[in-house]
Amino acid sequence: MNTVLITGANRGIGLEFARQYAADGWQVVACCRQPQQAEALNRLADQYKDRFSIHRLDVRELAEIDQLSHKLQDLSIDILINNAGVYPHAQNGEFGRISYDDWMEAFRVNTFAPLKMVEALIEQIACSQLKIVATITSKMGSIADNQRGGSYIYRSSKAAVNTVVKSLAIDLQPRGIIAVLLHPGWVQTDMGGRGALISTKQSVTGMKSILDRVTHSDTGKFIAYDGQHIPW
Repeated sequence: MNTVLITGANRGIGLEFARQYAADGWQVVACCRQPQQAEALNRLADQYKDRFSIHRLDVRELAEIDQLSHKLQDLSIDILINNAGVYPHAQNGEFGRISYDDWMEAFRVNTFAPLKMVEALIEQIACSQLKIVATITSKMGSIADNQRGGSYIYRSSKAAVNTVVKSLAIDLQPRGIIAVLLHPGWVQTDMGGRGALISTKQSVTGMKSILDRVTHSDTGKFIAYDGQHIPW
């Protein structure tokens, strides 16, 4: 049985990843900050019982990531999905109104945490069958695609994590690990808003299809949910 670990699994894209992988017969390790309040996630755990576990994890707290790794030291993790992310209030990310506290928070969650997750869980990933690290990023992190400006905080945190994963792809290649960046599209979530273009089911179905067929030739690539490659 393959195993997937998902951060930010209590809602939106993370919850849909948990739902789809559980339905496919995978062992799901779902992480979120407040498991006791994650009603939908707990319903999934009740439904799939022995192959679905929920772990409290605040990815901003690096010590908690180390503690999770210790707890899961005997587990093989076929796919790590770095999904947890934040989008600070729009007005705090615009020129002349930047909240530098929000900027640091965005980097802690969107950039620092994905790298720390891989550092902490590297042995569990390396001993698995599939050896895949998937980090959910955004097209807003593409420098080449930026035609509108603004959103300094979110754009920079995602551009930074894109660089992190590109380096991971190179550094982890000798261990047979594939590291990819996935753009989920503009999704109808709390972050994306009701006016977004696609549902979480459409987004995750597309990204999961990519992960189903990803190979070593794809490591370090920036891929949208529909399979299109995104420029840096």
